[in-house]
This record gives sequence, structure tokens and C-alpha cells, in this order.
Amino acid sequence: MRLPLAYSYRNLLTRKLTTVFTTLGMALVVFVFAAILMLAEGLQKTLVETGSYDNVVVIRKASNSEVQSGVERPQAAIVEAQPEVAIGGNGRPVLSKEVVVLINLPKRGSNRPSLVVIRGTDENSLLLRPQVRLIEGRMPRPGSSEIIAGTSIARRFKGGGVGEVLRFSLRDWTVVGIFDAGNTGFNSEIWGDADQLMQAFRRPVYSSVIFRLRESSAFDAVKKRIESDPRLTLEARRESRYYADQSEMMAKFLRILGMSLTVIFSLGAIIGAMITMYAAVANRVAEIGTLRALGFHRRSILAAFLIESLFLGLIGGLLGLFFAAFLQFFTVSTVNFQTFSELAFRFTLNLPIVLQSLAFSIGMGLVGGLFPAFRASRMNIVDALRTS
Repeated sequence: MRLPLAYSYRNLLTRKLTTVFTTLGMALVVFVFAAILMLAEGLQKTLVETGSYDNVVVIRKASNSEVQSGVERPQAAIVEAQPEVAIGGNGRPVLSKEVVVLINLPKRGSNRPSLVVIRGTDENSLLLRPQVRLIEGRMPRPGSSEIIAGTSIARRFKGGGVGEVLRFSLRDWTVVGIFDAGNTGFNSEIWGDADQLMQAFRRPVYSSVIFRLRESSAFDAVKKRIESDPRLTLEARRESRYYADQSEMMAKFLRILGMSLTVIFSLGAIIGAMITMYAAVANRVAEIGTLRALGFHRRSILAAFLIESLFLGLIGGLLGLFFAAFLQFFTVSTVNFQTFSELAFRFTLNLPIVLQSLAFSIGMGLVGGLFPAFRASRMNIVDALRTS
């Protein structure tokens, strides 16, 4: 004979206080677990979406990022002449020679300094990045000390708003516009004229050359030609791959740290579930004996108590995910380990994270209820009934 599911569910309702506290403990662990996964996923999504699959980033060999790279002007000219570079409607290559440097800016409110990316761009930079759009003010005039700031910079750093002035590299730079780059890392950058920034920072070389492919399938050919050319000391990567590599180290660090914390918290939640289920067994010894006397098998008793524990885990998981979902409305910032600049991004919840969190919560319920369920199923009928 099998016990109905309603039996397990009803027993949880009769112990409301212990059920609530055990469920809340599991919900807290699932919340932490999901938050860490959402944090790593948000970071990766932000950086991966920053790059385009059809764009190619050319930097110096062995450079991990544009900040560490240097591309000399003759080398940039050779890259520009590659036949795989797309040609725009004006008959010119869809290619941008850019310079990337870091500066310290104080944050609004706390006045705490943080490193920010300054990107020197040209007229093709926006063409290569259609996700970037001006939402306030105007574009900088070529050859001037005018800059535009990403929405994250404008909101979080002093001097980042339209009409404000930033001073760096012994010059005053006026913010004339704010741009929105969607869910990408460009929102954490400041853009200005490449030639003016190179003069201001006394940089004789570009940081990178970015261009669009005529055909996506032509990447392998242009990569091989650039990297084997004896005149060049450069390497080429798809822009999407370049930014994915940027996120890999930081996302891995977040996951390792998060899993370590989650394991510690989950031990407490499992012990709590175990105590709850042992208490349930102790309070229902006579009931268990009666069920056995009525003909219910040991495996039915075992299944009933396991189901109770799994219910606790499932409810805790759903509750933890419910609160974790609200994290998507918050923007956080961290240091990009590759560039050491600040990067703002959002928590991201997706179906794999939901499934992993629910599996984790049910797993906690299973482990927490396994030994109490075995104890209940192995009780002797006579000894159990004698306690009544």
C-alpha cells in the first residue's frame, strides 16, 4: 500500500512554525546561490554582448586587452588595406583606429576614486557599434576637447553629466553628450576624439584597430594573414570572442567564491531540515506504528517522509528564487580583472539558473530528509505502538 501525497503535505501544515523556519533557511541559501549565478551571468552577458560577431579586434600579440596593446600607425595602415575589410556606403573601409587609456574619476556621493576607460574614437566607431545611441546632447566635434559619456558614467561619476567638465591629462574636457549602449560594457566608458586623446596622453600608437568583415566566413583568412605577416606583431580576434575572454576570469572567480559561500550556508540549511524531520519522526512514532499495522510497507513510510523533506526544499527554492528575481532591477559594479577598470552590469536570471537553483534546493531537502526517513521506515511495529 502507498501513502497519498496529501498525507505528506498535511503533515507539513500541522507543524507550521518548524516548517516556516526550515523553509526560510533553505530559501536564504537558494537566494545566495541564485544571486551568485546571476552575478556571474550578468557579467558575462554584459561583456559578450559588447562585441559583435562580424567585427574583428586587432591588438598587439600577447596583449590581454586594449589597455596593454600598442598598434603603430604603419601597422594600422596594413590592417586597413586587408581585402576582407568591409567597405561602407561612402566607399571607405568600415574600420576604426582607437586608443584606450584609464583615468581615475571620483564617484558621486562617496568621492571614492575608481578607474574608468577613456576610448579615443573616430567617425566609424558608431557605425561599428549600432547598439550605441546618443540619448542626450550631441556628438563631439572632431579635433576638439569634447567627450561623450556612457549612462553608467554619467549617473555614477562626478563630472560625467552633460555640460560638466572633466580634467585629466592637463586639459579640461567638456561632456557634450550621453550615450546608451544597452546591456554592454560601453556604458562604462567615455568617448572622445582619438587624435586629441593621443596628443593629450602623449601616445604615439593606437591601442587597437577594429573593423567589420565583408563576410563573416572570411575571419580565418584575415586572421592567418595578419598573424603571419612579418611586418606585423599583431593578433586578430572576433570582437565577441575578445569580450568573452575579458569576462572569463572574473566570472570564474565569482562562481568559485559564490560556491564556497553556498556550501557553507547549505550545510546549515541541511542540518535544519534534518532536525525538523527527526522531530517529525519523534512526534509521530505511534502514527508510524499504526500505519505499519494497517499494512503500509516500509518503503511507503520512507517515501512519505522523503516527500515531506522534498516539499520543504522545493518551497524554499521557489521562495529564494522569488526574492532573487528582484535583483534584476539593481545595477552593480566591479573591477574588470583584465583592464582594472570599473564595469557596471545587472544581475541576470535565466532558465538554466532557475533549474540549477531548484535542483540545488531539492537536493538539500533530499539530503536533509534521507536519514530521518530511513529511521522512520525501520521502526518496529510493536515498539512504535507501545509508545502510545
